[in-house]
Amino acid sequence: MLVTLCFVPAQAADINTVKAMIAKQAIEMGVEPAMALSIARTESGFNHNARSRHGAVGVFQLMPSTAKRMGLNPYSLSDNIKGGIMYYKSMYKMFGSVELALAAYNAGPGNVKRYNKTVPPFAETKNFVSKIMKDYNHLKANPDNVIKAAKAASAQKTAVQKTAAQKVAAVNKPAVAQHAVTTAKAVQAKVQPAPELVQVKEVAAKVEVVDETPAELEVEVKALAI
Repeated sequence: MLVTLCFVPAQAADINTVKAMIAKQAIEMGVEPAMALSIARTESGFNHNARSRHGAVGVFQLMPSTAKRMGLNPYSLSDNIKGGIMYYKSMYKMFGSVELALAAYNAGPGNVKRYNKTVPPFAETKNFVSKIMKDYNHLKANPDNVIKAAKAASAQKTAVQKTAAQKVAAVNKPAVAQHAVTTAKAVQAKVQPAPELVQVKEVAAKVEVVDETPAELEVEVKALAI
């Protein structure tokens, strides 16, 4: 009994640590943390030591070959979490549907395409998608504490970054403004008015012609000097 009482809190703490890592990583990668947690819960129960008969390993049950293609080590907890979320995200991007992304996660994208972009008629895959969607909808309606904490930390980090950026902008604003004024003056100093290249002079000439019919003819001559 004493062993059991000591073991359970330690196990719970480990699970909470794993869940916190998953929620944080999901937010950083733009994936709903409730979805990431639901996948991990269904795949391994948050047990990084889990191994499947097919050779999948870790919290997100990554195939070593798949993790290798992503440049990750599936036996590393942080890499396994990152790889699992990354793979789900790539499947969602490929099919544009949560259900199809989950089906591809379980059965592979080739099978989803084979069955005309529908959930393949495999009992395991159908159960996988159904179980995750049920857990996901529950977490959306009743957020886990790790999700709340991760979102709060992310919001705080964003606010700090925004404040820092505003301070930098405020410090640099006078210098930028002065630089703009100096540049404008320099440009103005370099620009000289264009020389007058064309001079126009008007000359009026009066010509008197004498013949059988006297007449006067006035001619205007314009001379261009370039």
